[in-house]
Amino acid sequence: MRCTSDRKDHIFHFRGNSAFKCFICVADPEWASYTLGVFVCLSCSGLHRNIAQISKVKSIVLDPWSSSEVEFMDSVGNNTAKAKYEQIVPAFYYKPTHRDCMLLREQWIRAKYERKEFMCVEKQEPYSAEGFLWKRGRDNGQYLSRKFILSEREGVLKYFNKHDAREPKAIMKINTVNATFQPTKIGTANGLQITYLKDNSTRNIFVYHEDGKEMVDWFNAIRAARFHYLQVAFPGASIADLSPKLTRNYIKEGYMEKTGPKHTEGFKKRWFTMDDRRLMYFKDPMDAYARGEVFIGSKENSYSVLPGLPPNIQGYHWQFGITIVTPDRKFLFTCETEGDQQDWIAALQSVIDRPMLPQEYAVEAYFKRKP
Repeated sequence: MRCTSDRKDHIFHFRGNSAFKCFICVADPEWASYTLGVFVCLSCSGLHRNIAQISKVKSIVLDPWSSSEVEFMDSVGNNTAKAKYEQIVPAFYYKPTHRDCMLLREQWIRAKYERKEFMCVEKQEPYSAEGFLWKRGRDNGQYLSRKFILSEREGVLKYFNKHDAREPKAIMKINTVNATFQPTKIGTANGLQITYLKDNSTRNIFVYHEDGKEMVDWFNAIRAARFHYLQVAFPGASIADLSPKLTRNYIKEGYMEKTGPKHTEGFKKRWFTMDDRRLMYFKDPMDAYARGEVFIGSKENSYSVLPGLPPNIQGYHWQFGITIVTPDRKFLFTCETEGDQQDWIAALQSVIDRPMLPQEYAVEAYFKRKP
C-alpha cells in the first residue's frame, strides 16, 4: 500500500474531522484505531491494545499512514462508530469519562467493540444479580467470600456470611445504596466501595472480584435497580434527570486535621470523605463507619466556608486552616498544604452554592437532632 508522501498531511486531514475527539477523554487524540476507524487518546490506546484482535492502533503523529487507511478513517470517524456501536445502550449503563478508573474504561471499550453489547438487545448479557464477592471484614480487615443477592423486586441488596445461610447478614435498601470504584483505596483494580444508610448513618462495605467484567456487571446491576426504584418514586422524571442519581462519585477525599466542638481539644488527623452534602471523617479510610458526619447546607441557609482559623486556636500541626460555619456551630480543620486547602474549600463551596432540595431539609433536621 502506498504511504502518504508527507507525514503531516494526514494529521491536518484528521484534525479537520468534526469528530476528532477521544470517545472517553474528549481530548485531542494522538492515536487512532485503524481497524475500527475511531480516534483515541494515549491512555485509551493502551486499552484498545488489550483487544488487539479487533482494534489495531497507531500514532497519527509518529507512524506512517497509507492512503487507504486515511480514507477509511475519513469514512468512519467517531460519530459514525458511535452510531454503530452504541445503538442500544441501556439508560442505566454507566458511560465512563476520563476521570474514571481504568477498569470502567476498559470494560466499556470491551462491551462496545469486543462483545458488541449495544448493537442489538440479544447481545446484552444479563447483569449479575446473585453471586460471590470478596468482602472485607469490618473488624479484622480480612477478605472472605460472601454471597450477594440483588433483588430489584424487593428493592434490596443482601449478603450472607455463610454460603448456605438462610438469613442475610445485612439488608441494604436500594434507595440508599451507592457504589463507586476505589482501586487505590482498596488496593485492587477491581475494588468497589458500596455504601448504604443504617440508622441514617453511612455504612461502608468494600468488595472485589477477580474478574473485572463481573465487578462492572455488579456495578451496573446496582445502577439498574436504582433506576427502576427512581422511575417508580419519580414517575414524571426524565432519563436525563434520573441518570445522575443512580450512582455518584465522592466530591473529594483526603486527610485533614480536626478539633472537637469546644475548639480546645488537640487536632487529630482523620480521613475525610465528602459524599454530596455529607462530610464524613474516619480514623482509617477503610473503616466501616464514620467517626462523625457534618451536614453541609446552602448559603441561603447560613452555611459558609472560610480560609483560616479563628484567633487563639491552638493544638494544630498543619498550617492551612478551614472554618465551616453552620447555623449551630463552627467546624475547624487544617490541611497539610495550601493546595489541599484550596481544593477542599472549592469542593465545599460547590455544595454550599447549590440550593437545598426539599428532601435535604429532612436530612439536615436529623443531623440537628443527633446527640
